[in-house]
Amino acid sequence: MDAITTDHLIRDEATLTALYGDSPAGAIAKEIDYIHPHYRALIEASPFMVLATSGPEGLDASPRGDPAGSFVQVTDDKTVLIPDRRGNNRVDSLRNIIRDDRVALLFLIPGVGETLRINGRASISIDPDLIRRFPLKGTLPRSVIVVRAERVYFQCPKALVRSELWNPDKQISRKSLPSTGTILADITAGKVGGEQYDRDYPERLKATIY
Repeated sequence: MDAITTDHLIRDEATLTALYGDSPAGAIAKEIDYIHPHYRALIEASPFMVLATSGPEGLDASPRGDPAGSFVQVTDDKTVLIPDRRGNNRVDSLRNIIRDDRVALLFLIPGVGETLRINGRASISIDPDLIRRFPLKGTLPRSVIVVRAERVYFQCPKALVRSELWNPDKQISRKSLPSTGTILADITAGKVGGEQYDRDYPERLKATIY
């Protein structure tokens, strides 16, 4: 791999602006400080989002998903609720929110090129009334992440068009990549993972998804 030299690194905003120019007016105009009804429609149609957080140990980006309509709820033009469903129980995002409440959300909608972004402040609630708003498959989330929006805007579809993310002809067979059991076995020198891990995973997923 070629070494990356420091001779051509951008280190100041003036150099950056000289290279990219000023942001187009349209890119700025679409950013508002509240959840417009059109933006609410995008959120409610989304079954998947990425939650970005920051903490003393660094940054974290966590995938979140549920069926559209059972997922993120908009309660008013400044607030969204995110159910914290069962995951790997690392709770990195929740730890970060306790120590630094700044968050960024990125919503994706299958088949749609535009994405929606929210930057704001988050808190973690165990209010029973909030938790009861998110029943799914006979279970409730342990907590609800409450996000107060500060910046809301949609992202143009260029990245998804270039990547052909929603093109079914571009889907990759999972079998063409290392299995999770193989990855774990190799990075732990055989202490975790392997063929048995892969064989057990489908049933383990069914038992632990909610």
